[in-house]
Amino acid sequence: MTEPIPAPAPSPRPRAKALCLISGGLDSQLAACVLREQGVHVEGVAFSSPFFSPDAAIRAAKQLDIKLHVVDFTPHIAALLKNPPHGFGSCLNPCIDCHAAMVRKASEIMAREGFDFIATGEVLGQRPMSQRRDALNMVQKDSGIPGRLLRPLSAQLLPETEPETLGLVDRSRLLGLSGRNRKPQLEMAKRFGLVEFPTPAGGCLLTEPNYTRRLKNLMEHEGLDDERLLRLLAHGRHFRLDAGTLAIVGRNRGDNEFIRTAMRGGDALVKPVDKPGATVLAIQPAEADMPAILGLCAAYSDGKPGDTVSISVMRAASKPVASPVVVPPRQDFEARMI
Repeated sequence: MTEPIPAPAPSPRPRAKALCLISGGLDSQLAACVLREQGVHVEGVAFSSPFFSPDAAIRAAKQLDIKLHVVDFTPHIAALLKNPPHGFGSCLNPCIDCHAAMVRKASEIMAREGFDFIATGEVLGQRPMSQRRDALNMVQKDSGIPGRLLRPLSAQLLPETEPETLGLVDRSRLLGLSGRNRKPQLEMAKRFGLVEFPTPAGGCLLTEPNYTRRLKNLMEHEGLDDERLLRLLAHGRHFRLDAGTLAIVGRNRGDNEFIRTAMRGGDALVKPVDKPGATVLAIQPAEADMPAILGLCAAYSDGKPGDTVSISVMRAASKPVASPVVVPPRQDFEARMI
């Protein structure tokens, strides 16, 4: 009698691969740790723009010892600022649309490099705009990969996703966190040995009133297409002069250096010659505003009101030209400060 041929042993399931959005904060790091605890291979993705830096994410990836993909998000966030489908938060923060766009960009890496799903550190109900249940549903819907977006920290409170139904992750070992209580996360951080993470206040300049006031002014005049102007918003004092010129006055040596390197053709770089003081960058200045620009530079020099100081004006491809300027009081420019 012939012995039956034994069936071949089933092939072991390949190790699941997750691409986790890493902000640098604690929650996104914990999401990565929860998945790795189940044997999932995790890499991170972070986003860079004039409004938020990937630096914290880079430090987090180093702490987690995972590969980090950094994506330039500038053109995408600039486009969203013009017309966000789900609107703004308290300032100019289009959080829902921004997060959905980040997931869409991450999904391009997922498809290109063979990841099984995207994960985030979102916690249901933690943030009033972007982490309400309806907001999470909107991001899920708009992400382009609704079944493959997993929130490990709140998964047990949300509908099952493909990674769970396919057995790539064990839903029972995911979490059901909600609300703003940080105690569970802090306890988990100790368990996973995480020691470096910023406060949960966020690092996006679009949530800061003073910054967004300047941004609104820029949107009304120069627009959002020049990335260097977006980066200049975080430096110096900004003035909108009578004929429409944007003048940026350095507050310190770092500002002065950044302003100097940001000069482009058609701009004017203005600084005092015989006194210490601020460097002024005038963006495509109207000639009618040049006297005010010189006065602004003099006012923010160490000269006292009524003194005469020498002010140098440099334009692209030309030698600096110095002129004597009587120092006006700074109060003369207060109404023009943005």
